[in-house]
Amino acid sequence: MQIVILKDSAAVAAYGANIFIKQLQKRSHSVLGLATGSTPVSLYQQLIEATKAGNISFSNATTFNLDEYLGLAGTHPQSYRYFMKQQLFDHIDIDQTNTHVPPGDAANPIAACQGYEQQIEAAGGIDIQLLGIGRNGHIGFNEPSSGLMSRTRVKTLTKATIDDNARFFEADEYQPHLSITMGIGTIMDAKKVVLLATGANKAEAIKATVEGPLTAACPASALQMHKDVVLVIDEAAAASLSDCDFYKHIEAENQKLMARLGL
Repeated sequence: MQIVILKDSAAVAAYGANIFIKQLQKRSHSVLGLATGSTPVSLYQQLIEATKAGNISFSNATTFNLDEYLGLAGTHPQSYRYFMKQQLFDHIDIDQTNTHVPPGDAANPIAACQGYEQQIEAAGGIDIQLLGIGRNGHIGFNEPSSGLMSRTRVKTLTKATIDDNARFFEADEYQPHLSITMGIGTIMDAKKVVLLATGANKAEAIKATVEGPLTAACPASALQMHKDVVLVIDEAAAASLSDCDFYKHIEAENQKLMARLGL
């Protein structure tokens, strides 16, 4: 697990965006796993700017989003499909038929989950999966107690997650308590995982992810078993780690090695 500790959220977004830019420059037909929430917005803005500058193209790319609220159509302003169109898809040169978000309005959600897994497999698997992390250590909508080898499925949201997301809904607006989410096993199948976290409210979740036991109580701890995962976090999110200087030293030495190898 590569731990990258940076000064602030702007540096985190820039570092994360650079990983995706390099991936698209290396392989234009990349399959990208995307995430919603406030953390990736700055990263998406930088991908938009890189596209407009001609540095990258999404014309051959395929995307799969982590999750969607169950009960919301993609045209609903609070749906994650709508979010992705507003924050990324409508501003880049992607074929929107190649953008996939779990169908929150599916007539048969169970079948839709199976179909989503089949779509990912048919695309050749995900090259890079972007993640955020919840205060309780959830990734996607895989809440604590989620099976560490789970696949795309319907999941009940915890009260903590509902409360955290309530700010996006009006007081009298329907807020779903169910979702469709990639499973932890689905996420672990990605060739590379990039998790972004900023702010002091994520510090305990990051500590549990990096230094805690492998446990369903912290779904993100499963990433300890992934062969290529990068955690990009700011100083505030790193505050509870046992020895930040140690992680910074490791990353500095890693960067020297990569430079020596021309990578």
